[in-house]
Amino acid sequence: MRKASRLFEIIQILRLARQPITAARIAERLEVTVRSIYRDIAAVQAMRVPVEGERGIGYILRPGFDLPPLMFSIEETEAIVLALALLERTGDHELKAAAKSVGAKIEGAVPTPLRHTLNARALHAWGTVPPAPEAIDLAMVRRAIREEEKLLLDYRDELGRATERTVRPLALIYYSERANIVAWCELRQAIRNFRAERVESCKSTGNHFRGEGDRLRQLWIAGWGNDPAANSRSPASS
Repeated sequence: MRKASRLFEIIQILRLARQPITAARIAERLEVTVRSIYRDIAAVQAMRVPVEGERGIGYILRPGFDLPPLMFSIEETEAIVLALALLERTGDHELKAAAKSVGAKIEGAVPTPLRHTLNARALHAWGTVPPAPEAIDLAMVRRAIREEEKLLLDYRDELGRATERTVRPLALIYYSERANIVAWCELRQAIRNFRAERVESCKSTGNHFRGEGDRLRQLWIAGWGNDPAANSRSPASS
C-alpha cells in the first residue's frame, strides 16, 4: 500500500473508531509495522489533521474534522449495497475483504440518511457461494492483468488432458459457480478461456507484455459481438 493511501486509511479508521485505537491495532489492520504507523500518525498530524493521543494509549480523531461527504442518490446507494453483496458470493478472498473495506469507507463518508440505507440490510444477494479455486490465487491473476505480466499455468482441459500454458491474462469473468480467466495463449496463438478450477498450478513468470493488454482486450471484445461473456461459452475455450 502506498503511503498516501495508508494515510487516508488511518484517517478513515480513526473517524470510525468509538474509542482510542492503538498503533498496534492499526498496524494489524493495514499489515504494516507499528513503527510505520507512528511515522504515519506524525505525518497526519503535520497535515493539521486533529489526531490526539500518544504511544501505548491510543489515538483518536478530535470531533469536528471531517472529509467531504460522498453524495449518492438512494438508488445509487442501493446499487452499491447490492454490488458489494454480490462480491461476497465470489470465490475471490481478496475481493471479499476489499468489499467489506469499501462498505466501511462509504458508511463513514456518506451523510446520515444514506448511512441508514447502507445499514438497513434490506437488499440481499442469495445463492450458493462457490468454493475458491484450490490451485490458483485469483488475486495473483488480477495483479497480472493490471501489470500485464505473463503467467505459467498447468492446466487440465475438459477431457482431462494436462498441458502447460504461458498466457497473457486479459480479464476475469466471475460466474455464480466459477471464474474464467480470459488470456492470450502462446501455445494456441489465440485468445482462450481457462476455467479457474481446472488450473493445477499458477506461477508468475517475471516476463511482461506491457502495452499489449488493451489491444488484446479489444480483439477479444470485438471478436464476440461486444459480449465478452460469450467467449466463455465457446467449445474452443481451452
